[in-house]
Amino acid sequence: MDRYPVIAGPTAGGKTAVAVELAFALERAGIGRGEVVTADAFQVYRGMDIGTAKPTGEERRGVPHHLIDLVEPTERFTVHDWLARAEPLIDAVRSRGRVPIVVGGTNLYVKAFLDGLFDGPQPSDAVRDAVAEMSQPERRAELERVDPEAFARIHASDIRRTVRALEVHRETGTPISVLQAQWDAERIARPDAVLVGLDWEVGALNRRINRRVRAMLDAGLVEEARGLWETGRLGEQAREAIGYKQLVPHLEGRQSLADAAERVKIESRRLGKNQRTWLRRLSTRNGSAWIPSTDRDPTDIAQVIVNTVFPTPL
Repeated sequence: MDRYPVIAGPTAGGKTAVAVELAFALERAGIGRGEVVTADAFQVYRGMDIGTAKPTGEERRGVPHHLIDLVEPTERFTVHDWLARAEPLIDAVRSRGRVPIVVGGTNLYVKAFLDGLFDGPQPSDAVRDAVAEMSQPERRAELERVDPEAFARIHASDIRRTVRALEVHRETGTPISVLQAQWDAERIARPDAVLVGLDWEVGALNRRINRRVRAMLDAGLVEEARGLWETGRLGEQAREAIGYKQLVPHLEGRQSLADAAERVKIESRRLGKNQRTWLRRLSTRNGSAWIPSTDRDPTDIAQVIVNTVFPTPL
């Protein structure tokens, strides 16, 4: 069984630099040349470069990067679309004797890749229409009654997931939390994919996030967002990306650039916090590796990954 790493970590946590150094470290160790498989919901969009921290040609340093610049930002692109491309791509990389390095910018993509994706049954038109006609407070009240676990897990403002949970319950009579737990227990994990988490101290990470936002603004993020917005290329899904969503009020003349920039920093830090919470939940995953990464050199981290994922036989 040929193992390969799946790198996850918070935004601005240096995943790209680590992945590139890992590609070179694998080759030096005689394991094989590494190729990066990007698992990011927004780097798939062409023209959204600065705000998504898409690695430049210089940053890639000749290491192949896949699943970047796939579609226009006017198009919808789902985790299902990503999985449909990632599966055969990883098989192709391995068939060439190379090592795929999956790098997660989007935790849902990482989770779906490692464990599969729970879909649940599709609702009938009658169920879909009935739930759609409810107000969000009505939906929340019903969800609390029929599925307290899902009610506690799903944020009150998350309309999409609230609707989905109610649709599943009305269609099946079973709480979605129960179905998801059954699916988790029965899933077949990827024994060859080793989850590697980059663990950051909160204060250090927040400082990195603030520096990166300033660097993005200096590099032309506002101009990039304005170009997409003015030409109608910033689609419904693409405009939800942090760094673009917060700039739209400024582009519409409703907010100063200083206030919009501050919102980018705040939402980026909030994303980092949510990602750290997600990573903590996976920290007990069998076979995973968790590497303290605060202010640590990417070359050093890459070597730790080599030693962990590809240990030398005794």
